[in-house]
Amino acid sequence: MAKTKELSKNVRDKIVDLHKAGMGYKTIAKQLVEKVTTVGVIIRKWKKHKRTVNLPRPGAPCKISPRGVAMIMRTVRNQPRTTREDLVNDLKAVGTIITKKTIGNTLHHEGLKSCSALKVPLLKKAHIHARLKFANEHLNDSEDNWVKVLWSDETKMELFGINSTRRVWRRRNAAYDPKNTIPTVKHGGGNIMLWGCFSAKGTGQLHRIKGTMDRAMYCQILGENLLPSARALKMGRGWVFQHDNDPKHTAKATKKKHIKVLEWPSQSPDLNPIENLWRELKVRVAKRQPRNLHDLEKICKEEWDKIPPELCANLVANYKKRMTSVIANKGFATKY
Repeated sequence: MAKTKELSKNVRDKIVDLHKAGMGYKTIAKQLVEKVTTVGVIIRKWKKHKRTVNLPRPGAPCKISPRGVAMIMRTVRNQPRTTREDLVNDLKAVGTIITKKTIGNTLHHEGLKSCSALKVPLLKKAHIHARLKFANEHLNDSEDNWVKVLWSDETKMELFGINSTRRVWRRRNAAYDPKNTIPTVKHGGGNIMLWGCFSAKGTGQLHRIKGTMDRAMYCQILGENLLPSARALKMGRGWVFQHDNDPKHTAKATKKKHIKVLEWPSQSPDLNPIENLWRELKVRVAKRQPRNLHDLEKICKEEWDKIPPELCANLVANYKKRMTSVIANKGFATKY
């Protein structure tokens, strides 16, 4: 049965006033064009409660007791990957029958929401200890120290990689309009590997890695690109080279270059600001839509050279925040 519309306060007050004036239920109903039963309900409510307006309804009682809510919160706090179905079964075991929707509403009311878990490098105890050690040792280093660092890393550039993240404006039934879709190719349509470096003064050389990189190839890359980059960026004396702890990087043949190397904790891409430049490069390259791998390499080098030195300087100037974040997160991965 459909819910009837409640009478306004003015109509309710008129019913009471006419009743006080001595009119009967039927006379009042006929004059105000209302049902006799409705008039009777209004008058009886006025006689009992001395009011004509309905008070706000409290709503349905909560199906989960405060103890049950506490149990749910304790479970998701200790195990954030717990599913709503798991929580339904936990409450069912103690005699509370509820649905997954009720679980979701309860968690939302407590300030939680379901999010995709971020993927980060696997950190063992040794990694965490090394990251904290690095952060504490360099927390108070001046910006001048970081200006002397030449950061480096390798990355993979896919031909159709970042295009998959684009959004489009479309109507409801136009999802498969060719203009609203992104063509995909298996394995990203092919990819190239790049080695690059940068400092607070700008980007250095960008080198395409052909084939599988071993120790000999890495030494050749450094010989052809590292010192020329340092000279082009006017690093001066006392500059420091940064690379990760990949076995190829730490090989004896690499150390023979007699370059001062920054001691680096393993599994720490969030501590290397060049990761931000790789993201910037991929966004820029995706906008130009390279057609093949040769085109991809050419566009990568062009866009790498166009990255403004101000962006590089800003990444280095704010480097202390990375140290603070690592310490605050007890050595685990950070937002950087």
